[in-house]
Amino acid sequence: MKKLMTIGILSSAAKVKVTTIRYYENVGLMCTPDRSASGQRLYNNVDVERLSFIRHARELGFSMDSVRDLLALQDEPDQDCSGVDSLAQKQLVEVQKRLNNLQALESELKRIIVSCDGGNVATCQVMASINNHAGCATESHERLKPL
Repeated sequence: MKKLMTIGILSSAAKVKVTTIRYYENVGLMCTPDRSASGQRLYNNVDVERLSFIRHARELGFSMDSVRDLLALQDEPDQDCSGVDSLAQKQLVEVQKRLNNLQALESELKRIIVSCDGGNVATCQVMASINNHAGCATESHERLKPL
C-alpha cells in the first residue's frame, strides 16, 4: 500500500519548497497528484524519489530540458545508457565553460582591485573600471546564468 502524504510532508521529505513542487507540476516534471475528498494534493514515496531526483539534477546544474530528458530515460530503465552519458557529458562541458568564465572574472576583479590606490569614490579605480569597460583587460565578460 502506498503511503499518502500532503504537499507539506512531501516538501520536507524531498527538501524542496512547496512552490517548487507546484511549479514542477505546472511544467510537467511532476505528475498531477491525486486529491483527497477535501481537495488536498496527495503524494506517495514514488513522488518523493522523483522530486529528490529532480532536485539533485538541478543542483548538478542540469537545465529543465535536460532534467525532462533524464526523467524520460529513467522511465525506460532497460534502454542503453548512452543517452544519459551524452547528457552528462554536455553538462560537464557547460560546467567547464562556467569555470573558465569564473576564472576570467576572478582575474579581472583582482586586477582592478589591485589598481585602486585608495582615496575617495570619485577617484576610485575600481569604480572607474566598472564605469568604463575600456578599463578592463578583457573585451567582454560573459554574464553567468544562475544554476
